[in-house]
Amino acid sequence: MTHIAIIGAGIGGVPCAYELRKGLAKQHRISLIGSSRYFEFTPSNPWVAVGWRRPEQIRVELRRPLESKGIEWLDDVAESIDAATRELTLRSGAKLAYDYLVIATGPKLAFEEVPGLGPNGFTQSICTQEHAVQAWEQYQKFVQNPGPIVIGAAAGASCFGPAYEFAMIIDADLRKRKIRDRVPMTYVTSEPYIGHMGLGGVGDSKGLMETELRQRHIKWITNAKITAVAEGSMSVTEHDEEGKPKKELQVPFKYAMVLPAFKGVDAVASVPNLCNPRGFVLIDAQQRSKSYSNIYSAGVCVAIPPVEVTPVATGAPKTGYMIESMVSAICENIVAEVSGRPATAQATWNAICLADFGDTGIAFVALPEIPPRNVTWAKAGKWVHLAKIAFEKYFLRKVRTGSITPVYETYVLKLLGILSLKKVG
Repeated sequence: MTHIAIIGAGIGGVPCAYELRKGLAKQHRISLIGSSRYFEFTPSNPWVAVGWRRPEQIRVELRRPLESKGIEWLDDVAESIDAATRELTLRSGAKLAYDYLVIATGPKLAFEEVPGLGPNGFTQSICTQEHAVQAWEQYQKFVQNPGPIVIGAAAGASCFGPAYEFAMIIDADLRKRKIRDRVPMTYVTSEPYIGHMGLGGVGDSKGLMETELRQRHIKWITNAKITAVAEGSMSVTEHDEEGKPKKELQVPFKYAMVLPAFKGVDAVASVPNLCNPRGFVLIDAQQRSKSYSNIYSAGVCVAIPPVEVTPVATGAPKTGYMIESMVSAICENIVAEVSGRPATAQATWNAICLADFGDTGIAFVALPEIPPRNVTWAKAGKWVHLAKIAFEKYFLRKVRTGSITPVYETYVLKLLGILSLKKVG
């Protein structure tokens, strides 16, 4: 019997457990360790933060669907990894030996890198469902006595889509409440230009995103490094194209949401020779650790170099379908190794992103995500808002039923030239 342990029960970990269970004989043990008893659909957090969704609408209690598929569910946290002895120590004190380990923990949110940043400081976050609920609580107070809003991303952030989404969604919500005229809005970002997204742009993302911001009367500051946050005021240094400071700004706000930079979680970052200095797992073409052949990793916790050098630090995002492609490669490779065959599967890292703007949106496709690309385009329209709603319902249903990649989904994406695995050989 082979035991595969997966740490992290999010968009990477849950599909990984289901796919491995589908590909391996029943005598092989699969354990999924997650810090919450729920799968939480993170892409819907911006809606939670403005009251368009309740938490219970975008989460699935995991024990029943997982155990119905023969997957062991552990509502716990991995406190340490002993890669040499192949053993996890959990917060409960339990020890868990493994033959293969899949790390899908997501990131540690580095709010501490900017004084005053984060839910324990003076800005809100939509990175977790808990944070989104707090953001909604503060937003309800804000609309009773509105004022300036600042939305943005800190230096080193690698996930800009949710910040754009939240800015547009708040704009749409304020218009519905008929108080938009009382709320000056500013978008502050480390990106060198609007629509860069940490990807060097996708199609005409620069033009499309600038148009959206202009139409919604949202000002922007790019090449910006947030240096500190106090109550009601954000200290921002604007840089030139060479990365030299050119202007110091104090941006006032009554409500602010800023995405932080990411780091690797402590249990992963502390494993010798596993990670880069930021705590992200160093992997080979098969999603496998470069130091431990029985450890694989997928998602935000994977080390990916920036697409390009920018005046203020930006990271490359790991989008939903890109993570799914990583998971597919991991599952193919572990099944192959358990069966005595070499691990050869490689993820395409193709990216599909539906950015909802509350009443419209923009869809981005980058094949692959990291340039040079075979395909790159961005298109705007009301259909994107509807597609994002449909995707939410669809993905939650997949988690509830354990049907992670239905045949029709694979077929439709294949027709569009979007594949999860590379052709090797």
